[in-house]
Amino acid sequence: MRTLPLSEFRASASAMLDLVAQGEAVRILRHGKPVADLVPIRADAPLKKPAWKRRDFEPLTLPAGRSLADAVVEGRGNARR
Repeated sequence: MRTLPLSEFRASASAMLDLVAQGEAVRILRHGKPVADLVPIRADAPLKKPAWKRRDFEPLTLPAGRSLADAVVEGRGNARR
């Protein structure tokens, strides 16, 4: 594991990310104390979508002559009631 102060990490963040991508871990220090470990992503760890991206939704259909802006304003008004 490579250890470096925050100031050095800031100056070489791209290079440090390249090291992590190659499998090496990087520990970042602030005022001499460890504050973060930058570690490679495990290959077996599935990427999990946030809950709001996993929900199914019905597409919005607007009546003829109705703008999306009007529908948003109306929806906001209904949510406050």
